[in-house]
Amino acid sequence: MPTNRITDIAGLRVGHASDPRLASGVTALLFDAPVVAGVDVRGGGPGTRETDLLDPERTLERIDALVLSGGSAFGLDAAAGVVAHLAETGRGFAIGPARVPIVPAAILFDLLNGGDKAWGRFSPYRDLGYAAALAATRAFALGSVGAGTGAATANLKGGLGSASAVVAGLAAAGVAAGGPAESGSPVRVGALVAVNAFGRVTLGEGPHFWAGADEVGDEFEGLGLPAAMPADAFAWPPRKALAGASTTLAVVATDAALTKAQARRLAVMAQDGLARAIRPVHTPLDGDVVFAVSTGRVALADPVTDLARIGDAAARTLARAVAIGVHRATVPPGWTGPPAWRDRFGT
Repeated sequence: MPTNRITDIAGLRVGHASDPRLASGVTALLFDAPVVAGVDVRGGGPGTRETDLLDPERTLERIDALVLSGGSAFGLDAAAGVVAHLAETGRGFAIGPARVPIVPAAILFDLLNGGDKAWGRFSPYRDLGYAAALAATRAFALGSVGAGTGAATANLKGGLGSASAVVAGLAAAGVAAGGPAESGSPVRVGALVAVNAFGRVTLGEGPHFWAGADEVGDEFEGLGLPAAMPADAFAWPPRKALAGASTTLAVVATDAALTKAQARRLAVMAQDGLARAIRPVHTPLDGDVVFAVSTGRVALADPVTDLARIGDAAARTLARAVAIGVHRATVPPGWTGPPAWRDRFGT
């Protein structure tokens, strides 16, 4: 039964570790088997780990997990916790008798949100990463959890969102080599996002989401777009402009069989989902990063045209996930940021 989450794609699991006192957390995306991956970085102030490995010209072909974390540069420690968990289970890239888990990561800034960041010599993010990996499952929470715990947008509490879709109209060639799918299986896409943007996800200060045109059913209240464009729709955000203090981190996934170069192109196309859902986006103040992964389950009959359709679907799915993350967000104790969407608009 589809759950409208990225884990509707077989072989993916998501785990969160949240610390309300810290007002921060970690989200880990684990793969049952290594996956092909790509990345596209558009923000002016990114913080990442092992993204160079995802360049199509690099030797390594697949990764074992991805990590999205709060904590700014301190949060990069979270990947070490996920690596530790994977090493305990025998996962990793084989180099002779050694195995090295491959875990790219990206971080967002949440150090000024009222949480207790006086952690002493070493940050808690390695332990949070380990806990997130242990908690990974197909069913996972949305809103102020994991990497979305301490996230904020210009005018509303940020959060962790996810969505999925079936890509209609593809003539799938059948099962990729070694894949378990049956011929003619539909291609799926999914998105996972931690929304901590400098911009707004709503049109001005009203309740309508920029992603309203992409909404499926009433997944974020079914408001659609307003009858008339609000006067403040494009007003510059009131949030204090601090370089590197905002970032939206996302993963889009598909069960279509893609090469590393195609995964990179999927990440590029999916960035349009952030542009559909956040205004402004990709600023010098943000560190926006989108990863793309392929489980390789379904071979494509027309790799060029089908990739274009998958990329379009991924962008729309990511836009929905952004709105869902903010719509589901709640305000933790001691929070000093903007209000939650539900608290402000009362629906």
